[in-house]
Amino acid sequence: MENFKIMDIGDCMGGLDANDIHKKKGLKKSQKILDHMGSEELAANLFRATQADAKLRREKIQGEINANLTHFHVGQKVRRTIEELGGTMPEELPSADGISEARTRIKKIKN
Repeated sequence: MENFKIMDIGDCMGGLDANDIHKKKGLKKSQKILDHMGSEELAANLFRATQADAKLRREKIQGEINANLTHFHVGQKVRRTIEELGGTMPEELPSADGISEARTRIKKIKN
């Protein structure tokens, strides 16, 4: 289910694939998408993932295609909620500093 992970993130990002997300966010191919998500974007993605997982278990959904469709549908509902609340779509949020940049910033503060 290698495709599942990539589609997973895209469910909350308007159906963009990993390459599209990298371009939209201005990330290098070597940079991990999750490492450059801010708290709002991470929370939306985590909420989508946990709710999709709960739905898969609750409804005993089987098979990769059905699991992907479930993640997609839950992602669409999360996006609708963000829109109804007047929020910014995840793909439009700015990229956050990566983990290594954050570590460097923290070290400078401590010294």
